[in-house]
Amino acid sequence: TRLVLQGPDPFQRQVGRQVLEAYGRYHRAEFEAFFNRGLVLGLLQRGYGELSNRDPAILDYIQTGLRLIMSCPSVLELFELLQVEALRLVCERPAPPLCARLCQLLGDFPQCLPRGRKLSLAFCQQLVRSIAHFQSQGSREAELRLYVSQVTQVSGLLRSVWKAEPDTLLPSLQELFAVISATDTSFEPSVALASLVQHIPLQMITVLIRSLTTDPNVKDASMTQALCRMIDWLSWPLAQHVETWVIALLKGLAAVQKFTILIDVTLLKIELVFNRLWFPLVRPGALAVLSHMLLSFQHSPEAFHLIVPHVVSLVHSFKRDGLPSSTTFLIQLTELIHCMIYHYSGFPELYEPILEAVKDMPKPTEEKIKVTLGQSAWTSQSSSLLSSSFRPFEKSETGKTGLINLGNTCYMNSVLQALFMATDFRRHILSLNLNGSDLLVEKLQRLFAFLTYTQREAYAPKTFFEASRPSWFSARSQQDCSEYLKFLLNRLHEEERTLKTLSAGKDSESKINEGSKTQEAVNRVQVLAESSDEGSEEKTLIEMMFGGKLKMTIRCFNCKSVSQREEAFTDLSLAFCPPTSLENVGPKRKGRSEAKGNKLMQTKTSTRPAREAPLKLEENDGCDPKLKEGTTKHSSAEPKSENTKNSEPKKVQDKKKMSQRVVDEPPLSVIDLLNYFLEPEILSGDNKYYCGKCAFLQDAEKTMQIIEAPEYLILTLVRFAYDPKCHVRRKILDNVSLPLDLKLPVKAGASSQGVVSGGWPVDVEVSDSGENIVKKLKASGTSEMTCTKLEPYVLNSVVVHSGLTSESGHYYSYTRNDTGLGPSGPCLQSTAVPLVSPQDNVLTGESPTTVENDTDMSREWLLFNDSRVTFTSFQSIQKITNTFPKDTAYVLFYKKQSSTNSANGDPPLQKDLMDAIVKDNKLYLQEQELSARTQALQAASASCCFRPNGFDDNDPPGSCGPAGGGGGGGFSTVGRLVF
Repeated sequence: TRLVLQGPDPFQRQVGRQVLEAYGRYHRAEFEAFFNRGLVLGLLQRGYGELSNRDPAILDYIQTGLRLIMSCPSVLELFELLQVEALRLVCERPAPPLCARLCQLLGDFPQCLPRGRKLSLAFCQQLVRSIAHFQSQGSREAELRLYVSQVTQVSGLLRSVWKAEPDTLLPSLQELFAVISATDTSFEPSVALASLVQHIPLQMITVLIRSLTTDPNVKDASMTQALCRMIDWLSWPLAQHVETWVIALLKGLAAVQKFTILIDVTLLKIELVFNRLWFPLVRPGALAVLSHMLLSFQHSPEAFHLIVPHVVSLVHSFKRDGLPSSTTFLIQLTELIHCMIYHYSGFPELYEPILEAVKDMPKPTEEKIKVTLGQSAWTSQSSSLLSSSFRPFEKSETGKTGLINLGNTCYMNSVLQALFMATDFRRHILSLNLNGSDLLVEKLQRLFAFLTYTQREAYAPKTFFEASRPSWFSARSQQDCSEYLKFLLNRLHEEERTLKTLSAGKDSESKINEGSKTQEAVNRVQVLAESSDEGSEEKTLIEMMFGGKLKMTIRCFNCKSVSQREEAFTDLSLAFCPPTSLENVGPKRKGRSEAKGNKLMQTKTSTRPAREAPLKLEENDGCDPKLKEGTTKHSSAEPKSENTKNSEPKKVQDKKKMSQRVVDEPPLSVIDLLNYFLEPEILSGDNKYYCGKCAFLQDAEKTMQIIEAPEYLILTLVRFAYDPKCHVRRKILDNVSLPLDLKLPVKAGASSQGVVSGGWPVDVEVSDSGENIVKKLKASGTSEMTCTKLEPYVLNSVVVHSGLTSESGHYYSYTRNDTGLGPSGPCLQSTAVPLVSPQDNVLTGESPTTVENDTDMSREWLLFNDSRVTFTSFQSIQKITNTFPKDTAYVLFYKKQSSTNSANGDPPLQKDLMDAIVKDNKLYLQEQELSARTQALQAASASCCFRPNGFDDNDPPGSCGPAGGGGGGGFSTVGRLVF
């Protein structure tokens, strides 16, 4: 023991430790008699010789001894001793090395932690105060790293205690607040307290912030001191969620109108927060707090002008870095600066150097700036907060509930709102009896139920997000909403199919325990099968609502054999024609297959068919005049090889002409993209077809036909294309006209094996009238049994992507308002012509406004932008890309117009689910009442009321996206900063 504790060098101390451990293992009885209560107590209270009792080596020796006698009865006596001594040590405010060593010992031997609620609570509170006294002993990197690791060790023990004994958490946090809110200037708490924040559950934010801001015993001076010190915590390198708590406290103070505290703290700390942007490790949190402080401080430019002199140097530093992270933060900082300059105009001498420094960075639109400022201000709503109606926390005038963005989850929110507004699908989900099951469809039902009946303005879909997020989707990162939609529908489909399989096996396995959870889940989802239509009992709900079928026919040009295959789909991916820059890259025909399968390249050109004379429009679009002669493309059912060879260069030439469209030409329509999807494809060159009969690669023709139409037709516009020249994925920003209604050609009455001809003629277009299709079918010799039926559809939802890549930007959705409309969709006016393309409007002289001529049409559509829901119009959807070039329609939902009517209104909910909603609504009303009481008290004592300068009070408060029906706003970054 003397050699271990007083050895002259590390080598001898290490040898002593090895001999001691060997002796303890092989002579345990002697060692147990030596390592007794008296020895341990003496070491902890008096040390060993010249070695102080506060030396970490003492605790190292004790931990070694405990490990050697763990199986001996005397160890219990030592545990009781250490429980008392641990509390005494913590009360003596040990230095970071000793405290970290003690926490390591207690972590390895939790039996040594103080027992009993009183002692355990005292230990946690004293440990919090010990951390408040921590100070780093050096300034070199190695010393700082050691200091941070020691603090992490101590905070980790507190986390373990809080987790094991939850009753100690709240008193510990009260002790923490008492430390940081102390107004005694003789003691400054350590920034190391920031290490505790990451261990506080985020679910407690609302309760704790409300408790702090409404507690009459917390004086303004104490609250100011606490908030200032929390902002100082942004300097801690490993702090997590500090910015979340700071912003939450700032918002909480604004809600109760404690503007004096907000003003004082902002002016005191805004420069410190800005200076933290120089350090990459703490930059994200600092930028979030800086954005909130500046955007909410709208009554005066004073705070912004404090940081103005330092902006230019920081911008130049970011540019010199050249790192992707620095560039990203520079873009975010630039948008924040533009918002501030817009709001506080009139200081050109201050702003000109800044504008010069950021002139090559993207500038947000005026609409976006207004929305950002409107959603952030805590002073602009002061008068309304005093009223009993408490308007900022009510539902929007639409009566619909938004979805809270959980951190780049707009891709999920936009899809869920579109599915929710698919009325038939929503009613099927709500009618299921799924109480108590842990299924994804049960979580979807709960989500739909809260969106339908909650009184909150927005609902947080956290549980559903965690259950439905694909494993390869990174948390808090932007994702492709189309990919998420496909994954979600497939999960729901496979879940139901699996349960139906289990249900079928239940009858033959009667001896199996019927009380198992799996069996219960099976029973609860059997209503899915009962709700199926006649003749489709085996279909899942997803198949009934979104499932359709395609038939792919491939005809070999050499042996004339035909191969056919049916393929189920839940959505159709519609490709674009290639940009001019991609014209000469690789074979054109091979790319068609890639575009439809992998969404990487689009290399076919969309045609512009007229409703009655498609060839004429093709001619007007710049196609070869030789195509006018009344024969279709590949007019012969069995073309000669020379015809095939001659047709290819014409088509390529036509594509080149089509790619050089004049600027004033009407935009593409969804009808054009559907025609392009369904038109025959020649497989040749590198994409030849392997013919089983010929046993060789041959030229062939591939035809796609829809043979079964879904109730809800989902169309995905393939906007993200791979550019082989630059090796990046680019977004196709072409505007696409969205028809309000369309008629989908569905091949009806044909057996999947009985038709071997080409089937649907080449020139039958999606937009052709029934009479015209019949003529073309008869001209091509098609039999009556393979006729094409036109299935009418009406536009139900549009998911819009705002941004330039699939990994960034923002999603929001437009949906048709189902209030007061029939269950099968809204009644279309008889004056509206189905499948009207922009070209036809020009040719027939119809005004685009004839589609919507009712006085209530401005409320027929809704805009869902995360938590914000507003009324809009179909005209706003049509002009979205013209107004905001980065905002483009991405996923479309069309509803089949059915003659059958289902029951009006949503079905009643199960009792457990309804009870949960009622309970939450009561809680919400209590929150409203508490807030109203607090505001009344604050209004009586408020000495001043601030109003913003230079801001249009008539503008809507806004959210992260477009206002009203005005468009998308090009949302990218600032809204996320605020969130």
